[in-house]
Amino acid sequence: MSKLQRTLDVVPEKSETEPEAVSLPSFTEGCQLDAIIVQIGQFGRFQITNYLLLCLPIICNAFYSISYVFTASEVAYRCNITQCDTLGSSYEEPFLNFTTPQRHGGWAHCEHYAFRPDMGAVLGLYLGADPCHNSSFDKGQRVSCESGYILRKDEKTIASEFGIFCGEKWKLSMVGTVNNIGQFVGIPLGGYLADRYGRKSILVVSGVLSSFAGLARSHAPEYYSFLSLEFLDMAVGSTLFPTAFLLAVELVGPKHRVVAATMISLTYGLAEASMGYLADYLRDWRVFLRVLYAPALLHLLFICLLPESVRWQLTQSNELEAKATLRKVAQVNRKELPERQLSELIRCNRKLVDGEQAPGGHYTAGQISRALGGRIALCCFVWFTHTLVALGLSIHSGELNGSKFENFSMTGFMQVPGVLLGTALMHWVGRRWALTSCQFTCATLILAVAATNEDYPLISSILFFLAKMISTGSFMIVYFFTSEIFPTNCRNSLLSFCSCMGRFGSMLAPQTILLIAYYEYAPHLLFALFGFTCSGLSLFFPETTNKVLPTTLEEARGLDRSMPGAKAKSEEKSTA
Repeated sequence: MSKLQRTLDVVPEKSETEPEAVSLPSFTEGCQLDAIIVQIGQFGRFQITNYLLLCLPIICNAFYSISYVFTASEVAYRCNITQCDTLGSSYEEPFLNFTTPQRHGGWAHCEHYAFRPDMGAVLGLYLGADPCHNSSFDKGQRVSCESGYILRKDEKTIASEFGIFCGEKWKLSMVGTVNNIGQFVGIPLGGYLADRYGRKSILVVSGVLSSFAGLARSHAPEYYSFLSLEFLDMAVGSTLFPTAFLLAVELVGPKHRVVAATMISLTYGLAEASMGYLADYLRDWRVFLRVLYAPALLHLLFICLLPESVRWQLTQSNELEAKATLRKVAQVNRKELPERQLSELIRCNRKLVDGEQAPGGHYTAGQISRALGGRIALCCFVWFTHTLVALGLSIHSGELNGSKFENFSMTGFMQVPGVLLGTALMHWVGRRWALTSCQFTCATLILAVAATNEDYPLISSILFFLAKMISTGSFMIVYFFTSEIFPTNCRNSLLSFCSCMGRFGSMLAPQTILLIAYYEYAPHLLFALFGFTCSGLSLFFPETTNKVLPTTLEEARGLDRSMPGAKAKSEEKSTA
């Protein structure tokens, strides 16, 4: 391994308060961008300001990726009982006690007791009397709704407005499926475009187009136009989170990447929690969408306010723009940045770019596959497991008692301790062991939930929420980890590709409910099996704690050579 590679595998241990000790010559003859960032401020005023700006796409993505939970939710309705209901009837009426069966603590949606009048009722009908009597309904026979429905008019969704009831309820779940299909298409496409045309450009375009799609959906006249716009929205807007995440991580120094990821993850969780309260307050899906999507037009301000990633600019040989951005960082953070260091950075960057087999600053799929194929495959499996378990736990918590709005908000709040736990573990034991321990603990808790559910339901519920919390922390770790193990000029593409493969897990998760017909705890066993497998395989990732972000494929491959086992094998080969 060359001197250049050996030095790139090490990150300075000096703090930001000792800039004089971090001179560029100790970093590969001035080629280490992270050394400059350490000197001009790893997380100063400049980074904090831009993090506040990046909260906008993070919040928007949190809203848009799961807003269908409220816009396409089922509303409370029951059969219209023609013998009893009038034009002024409400959802709750006294006669429902003998005309409509109860189901899951509420009135049955799609059936009522058969009308079988006795002789007195028949005579009453003939004389114009009221036929709504207890004795007129046969509680031993149920029939489907034939005369329409009566709705509880405290909430408006596409179900109530487009008349989606009973046999057509599949249309509501289809909205969530189409949403995930849109993400499956949009995430890798957005990642590719962000690596080609820049992080900032894609944030602006995606944010504005997503706003247009969402506002148009709020005016949808019927179901299929709504469904088409749901797909379009996620196809153009699902890249907001991964792109903003990477831009945020690339703005800070090595020692503050964990803090950066924590801030973003907390913002995402709190945004989801606030959406539950917002939906509870508005209760009208059209108004709800307009309130959610109108602020996304503010992405236009990023053209003037948000800087492009310096790392991306260097890989594209946009050296003048990179130097201007670094000067601005130093100025805002009130730090010194000698021109000699900038010149050394550009000189070495040209040497790196010229030495790479990446025409135009971009690698081919074959080059990436040959260099990092195994790591990519492992990353895809880890993402699949995380989406399967995380969404699966959310789906299986849907039967909890209480308001659906409050339950949803609590799910968002649960992400806060989960994210903090993941952050603490990354600091204490490193990325690899944090990911492994979280998955192992989550899988163990899921098995404990199944073991205690019948005899100790309260303890089982507590264990379930602990599993959900740890699953959230693990998801934050894997998102952060993925952003560190791939080189700059294909980082967004590969992060998006792994996330895209993870969508198969989110598509499979709803189907795990069907396993209950065979064995009540089959979903728990499935989640635990994938969790334990993921826990073991995660140990094959390279450790990235306190390492610089790799710029080239060679640097990314060098992360493997920094692992203890790899070092030992390398020494054996050199000795031989």
